Amino acid sequence: MTAISLGPSPARRETLTRRIRLLVTATITYNAIEAAVALTAGTLASSTALIGFGLDSVIEVSSAAAVAWQFSAREHAVREAREQTTLRIISVSFFALAVYVTVDAVRALTGTGEAERSLTGIVLAALSLAVMPFLSAAQRRAGRELGSASAVADSKQTLLCTYVSAVLLAGLILNATLGWSWADPVAALAIAVIAAKEGRDAWQGNGCCAPTTAPAPTPSHDDALADACGCRPGCTCCS
Repeated sequence: MTAISLGPSPARRETLTRRIRLLVTATITYNAIEAAVALTAGTLASSTALIGFGLDSVIEVSSAAAVAWQFSAREHAVREAREQTTLRIISVSFFALAVYVTVDAVRALTGTGEAERSLTGIVLAALSLAVMPFLSAAQRRAGRELGSASAVADSKQTLLCTYVSAVLLAGLILNATLGWSWADPVAALAIAVIAAKEGRDAWQGNGCCAPTTAPAPTPSHDDALADACGCRPGCTCCS
């Protein structure tokens, strides 16, 4: 049986590459502004949650910058050669976030300091909660179609920022209205677990599908299972 290529055509690959470059640029720009606002507001309000959120934005910038470096190469072969290094950078970013959030949450639970109300923080968290899911979904779709594990991993980093935004928003609102200072650090510990898992997956290259060269697939129950794990028909899930 004649083998056929199930990956995107060269023209489609270039389109997806340009799209990822644009999305990464938007992610870096937004997170740089977000980090500056969050760190300033967090310092003024003595809010460890807001400061942690700002540092999360800094980590997101480093992750997106790694993908930007990878996709700055014009040759497809060079971009593929940079894939593993980019995944390592993203993975370390996840682990760094998990460690910081854990330490910060434990410190908050032990009663070190008491945050003041921050209207700026509430507005920032709400805005991020609205923006980040769209950036993450768009980059994840492009990365999966292109077969880029690093682009998919970075989209997960952006999605994790959405979760952090939700946790921050809930914590700031509960602290401002009910004085429940423990709510944020407890939820932050769950975020740390998710970050550690995503860091492990990025290190191993999980979460993406790579185009294969194989006979044309016949729709089956296996295809449905492949879709469930995030791989389109004709892709091989990393393990």
